[in-house]
This record gives sequence, C-alpha cells and structure tokens, in this order.
Amino acid sequence: MDNASLKKRDLAVLWHPCSQMKDYERYPMTPIKRGDGVYLEDYDGNRYIDAVSSWWVNLFGHSNPIIANAMKEQVDKLEHVIFAGFTHEPAIDLAEQLVAMTPEGLDRVFYGENGSSAVEIALKMSLHYWQLAGKPEKTQFIALESGYHGETTGALAVSDLGLYKAPYKPLMFDVMTAPSPDCFYREEGESWHDYSLRQFEKMRDLVEREHQNVAAIIVEPLVQCASGMRMYHPVYLTELRKLCDEFDVHLIADEIAVGFGRTGTLFACEQADISPDFMCVSKGLTAGFLPLSAMLTRESIFQAFYDDYEKLTAFLHSHSYTGYATGCAVAKATLDIFQSQPIIENNKVLAQHMSQATAHFTDHPNIAEVRQTGMILAAEMVQDKKSRTPYDWKERRGMRVYEHALSQGALLRPLGNVVYFMPPYVITPEEIDKLADIAWQGIQLATKD
Repeated sequence: MDNASLKKRDLAVLWHPCSQMKDYERYPMTPIKRGDGVYLEDYDGNRYIDAVSSWWVNLFGHSNPIIANAMKEQVDKLEHVIFAGFTHEPAIDLAEQLVAMTPEGLDRVFYGENGSSAVEIALKMSLHYWQLAGKPEKTQFIALESGYHGETTGALAVSDLGLYKAPYKPLMFDVMTAPSPDCFYREEGESWHDYSLRQFEKMRDLVEREHQNVAAIIVEPLVQCASGMRMYHPVYLTELRKLCDEFDVHLIADEIAVGFGRTGTLFACEQADISPDFMCVSKGLTAGFLPLSAMLTRESIFQAFYDDYEKLTAFLHSHSYTGYATGCAVAKATLDIFQSQPIIENNKVLAQHMSQATAHFTDHPNIAEVRQTGMILAAEMVQDKKSRTPYDWKERRGMRVYEHALSQGALLRPLGNVVYFMPPYVITPEEIDKLADIAWQGIQLATKD
C-alpha cells in the first residue's frame, strides 16, 4: 500500500469530518501508517511533527507504551460491561483519581463517550436539578460569544460559531449570549486583566436582568479554542464564580480542550482558584487512545436526584459505552503519568521555549498578535497590522501555511488565519524550533500578495 492507492480507496467510500469533500481535490489527504512520539508517518515513509496533537487529544505521544500496555492488559480481562447495575475496578479507580485531581468540591463523576456527551450531561443535569429544587422557571443558559462546546444538538446550541451552527438552528433551543472576554480586542495599552474585567461587567448586567430564569452559564476557561485560540485573563473566571453564587446560577466549566495541562496548570480553573458546579473533561483524558469523557459535579447536586424510585427523580441519561472498562483503564494510565512524572513543571520549560522560538513573529507586518496560555500558542495573520483588518476568509491564507508545513514535515492545521501550536508534551526544544521555522516560512508565503 502507498499514499496514492489509499487516497483513491478513501475517496470512494468515506465522508470526512469538518471537511468540504471537494477540497480534497485541491488539498489531498495524508494517509497515516503509524505514529511514534510527536511523529506521524505516512505510507510513503514521510514523517510529520504532530503540532496540533491530532485535534488536541494527544498528550504523551503517539503509541505511548505505558498507555498502550494498560489498554492491552485491560482488554484481556474485560473490555466492557453494562454500567447500569454493574461496576468494575477501572471505573472506580478513575473516578477516585478524578475527584482527587480536580478542584475541590467536585465529588461525583458521570461518564460519557466524548466531549459533546459530557456537555449534554451537564446541561441536562443542571436543568433537571432546578426542577427538583422547586425552581422550574430556571430553563435558560448563558454562553459566551465565539464559544464552542461540541457538535451534538445541545452542545451546539450553547456554542456561537455560525459556520457550524447556522444550518441546524431549527433543532436547537435559544441561548443568551454574553460578549466574550477575548483579549484580542483590548484597547492599545490595556492589560488582559483590565479588559477581561471590563467584559465581565457585560456578563454581570445580563445575569442581573435574567438570573431568575437562568439555569447555568457555560464557558471554556481561559482559551476559546475553536474560535481561533482566543484567550482571556483568569480574573474573569474568579468574578464569574462570585456572580453565579450571588444569583444562584450554576457554572459549567468546559475543560474538554484546555484540561490536563494545556493551559499551564492541570486544569484551567485552578488559575482562577475556583470550583465550577459542573466540569466537563475529555480529549486529553485518554491521551488520544480512546473516546471517553467525564462530567464531574457536586455532592449537593447528586443528592437532589437521590430518592426512592417512586419519586421518579433519577437522572435517566445513558450511553451504550458509559464507563467502559477499556477506556477507564486507558484514562487511569494517562492520569498516572501526571502523578509519576513532573509533567506540569516540564511543560513550563517547553512553553517558555515556544515563546522564545516564536518571539520574532510579533515583528511580522501581517501578524496582529502572538498569544500564549501554557502549552497553547497562536499567531493571528491579518491584512493590516495596525487596524487589525482581517484577510478575506475566502483567500484561505491559513491553508497556504498548512500546505507548506506538510511539505516540510509538520502537521500545522490553522484555524482560519490563526496558526497555532498545541503539541504533545513529549516534544523537544529542538522540535519546537523546527516547528517555529516551518510556521514562519509558511506565514511568509501565506502573506505574500
């Protein structure tokens, strides 16, 4: 088998996600044969640094032997059993570890199958809770402008990216949207801290007006990933937690993309010193091996559902693979690596090196901003640096970077005109330098008129 034969077979039978399939005539797909550490290898022997962690899921490198061995050992004992009326050690071990690692007060774990599932669980549980608490009028949700929480109907309803959402609007419930604290739009000389606080006042105004009908506010802590790695200051989360407490509104933290070390701490909420009422985790939970998610919540919310069967208060949400043993064993092995190795401390060194390797990007006449939160770094290409006038999206400048990077041995998949790094934590400083060089060359090519 080679790349050409696999591309032909693929295009005859498959429909790829997040793709206009006709694009593959212009931007051919890359069949991958194997992965090793930060590298992917195709069927023609070409290797690529996975700078985006394969949609942000890979933490410790492809084919990580510790996680792979845990998976192999588990499937020889138990791959899956119905999770209603039955349980198993991997699910219990993982839940205990999640409760111990996450912010204080998150004491109950409900498993899902992917990130969107975890968001759906949190939304449904919050809504249901208020019914049981005697406040059935609390049915509304507040989300952030430019937020993204997944592709299932409920998760997409609380998202704000029209490209993904608009065609399916008739399927969705209405959501109140608060202006984003995205610090890209701060005034010249204004700090992230001050701009985030200024934007928070708009959230406060909304909650003060509508809180009697609001069940929960959902946010991506610190980084709005899908909208272009847009970032804000932790003070926004600190004030938001106070606001939710003041007006009796749940806070849902979607840490699906930003959890497990991506922002410089194990969870982004730690940087604001807060505990949400619901926390959704996935992606890095299994380090790229298997789909699994978890939704953590407070004991007080659990107790609202805990009653005699005849009261009909049970939370009747399920997935066929809820809490499946293989996924839980893989996730447990992933979390064990955090506990046995100084991952967060090592990442601080790598993050600093990323900053240094891309410092000169800020001098480029068509880069409006280079922003970074922990192990996430983004450079935004614009038509005019001073006015921050964006390029016409139809020009697809980011795809020029993508094409160049592939030709040079790197998987860099920009978000529109935002070139970003979110690599596995096993990347070396030398590999970061190579990525920076490739990205710089790609940006030079992409911004030529």
